[in-house]
Amino acid sequence: MASRLTGNLGVLLLAVATTASGAQTAHGRAYAGFDRNDYPGDAVLPVLRKSFRYASYWLNPPPGETRNSWAGKRAIFRRFGFGFLLLYNGRSDAELKEAGSKGEDAAALGAADGKAAVEAAGREGFPANVLIFLDQEEGGRLLAEQAAYVFAWIDAVRAAGARAGVYCSGIPVPEGGGSITTAEDVAEREARRAGSSHGNRAEPLAIWVADDACPPSPGCTLAQPPLTAVFSAPPPAYTAVWQYAQSPRRKQFSAHCPKNDAPDGNCYAPGLGPSANAFVDLDTADSPDPSEAR
Repeated sequence: MASRLTGNLGVLLLAVATTASGAQTAHGRAYAGFDRNDYPGDAVLPVLRKSFRYASYWLNPPPGETRNSWAGKRAIFRRFGFGFLLLYNGRSDAELKEAGSKGEDAAALGAADGKAAVEAAGREGFPANVLIFLDQEEGGRLLAEQAAYVFAWIDAVRAAGARAGVYCSGIPVPEGGGSITTAEDVAEREARRAGSSHGNRAEPLAIWVADDACPPSPGCTLAQPPLTAVFSAPPPAYTAVWQYAQSPRRKQFSAHCPKNDAPDGNCYAPGLGPSANAFVDLDTADSPDPSEAR
């Protein structure tokens, strides 16, 4: 997420910018959105809305933070016509292991956090059946305690009447003679669960795929790609959003990306000078309100 990390105005990011109404592609509309850990500030929302249809919205403190600067901002976001990507910061594997060493169960923690996520959404005034994404930052196949936590969280969110999604990596990680992505692992586990009687499956699990490697990412540009571009075949039904650029650029993944970010490696929003409130991660979705939260 962009603001956990700290040019020219409108650096090449905006050279081929689309409008906030979305880009028409061969596969339908692709709507531009942004995400970041810190709330950008009320004053810049009119400028951001000219380029973006939706934004992330944290329900608890983002990674590395002790407070949530998004709390209480739903009304002003709605006033400017933004859609939403609701996010709940999950627990790292290190946190789960530490909790386990104290006798705490990962699944119980996931259930408690899922319930807390829905309660936080309710306090912010979001609809009861809103789609909430669990922020799963670590890549590769889920470890046992991670899987227990993630799917207990999903079940608790559904049991409370909301819909569940997971933000996770779509970048392949070597495994044996092949590779695995977190998105594939989560989707495969959910498919197996769906074939059993476990859990409430009134709504399919949505996945927000993070993949800033080029290809498939076009780099730091608002000529955003359709969801289909992140897969060699049509995107699985679970794919709701694709985060295709991060700020700052992660060189280990983006070495082959076009040099269309700012000199400091960040993507900056159009119309705003380089500043702590203007750098963003970039997302594409086929909906202007992926969490259906307006």
